[in-house]
Amino acid sequence: MAHICRQLLGIGGSCAGWVGLIFATATNDWVRTCDYSVATCLRMDELGSRGLWAECTVSPSLYHCSTLDQLFSLPAYVQVSRALMIAACLLGVPAILLVLMSMPCIRLPTSYPTTVKKRNTRMGGALFIIMAVLGAVATIWFPIGANTEKHLMSFGYSLYAGWVGAGLCLLGGIIILWLLVALISNPTRENSFFYSRRGGTALEVDRPANHAKSERV
Repeated sequence: MAHICRQLLGIGGSCAGWVGLIFATATNDWVRTCDYSVATCLRMDELGSRGLWAECTVSPSLYHCSTLDQLFSLPAYVQVSRALMIAACLLGVPAILLVLMSMPCIRLPTSYPTTVKKRNTRMGGALFIIMAVLGAVATIWFPIGANTEKHLMSFGYSLYAGWVGAGLCLLGGIIILWLLVALISNPTRENSFFYSRRGGTALEVDRPANHAKSERV
């Protein structure tokens, strides 16, 4: 039971982190910038909001966005952050499928050994950690690049969502891999052999439902 709870905790945290990365990628309130000096922007009450896909002007009487569609004229930090976040979002699909296939309630064909589930768990946990690294690099590099280009006023909710998503993916991936290490260190009785004394030959027989030792004479 504890094994399933830990696995569900890792999968739930990783899925929540994946949703956070998708939300951060799709929204454009990453940083709040200022085209003038900080004092002028505060007096005019006019700020700029920039994300991966658009740049907006925010004021009490105006909210206007322009799409960042000039691919080759965009700064390098915008293009690299786009690529990293898209890669992190796409990696979430195989990561979730691999981890779900390793759940105890999922029955694979008898031709597949138990090591297949352990390998799926290892690959899924590693993919979640890679997603966390990609998301963290993108969400840290973007505000640094925006600050060098313009005056950075504050962080937007999209950036916070990206940080939370990357942290949850990292936590979930570590839990999933730690669970695999615990299983290897303390193997279950799934692959245990039960023998019968029939004709002096040791034969493998089915395990009883309560996993207790049995001896057939």
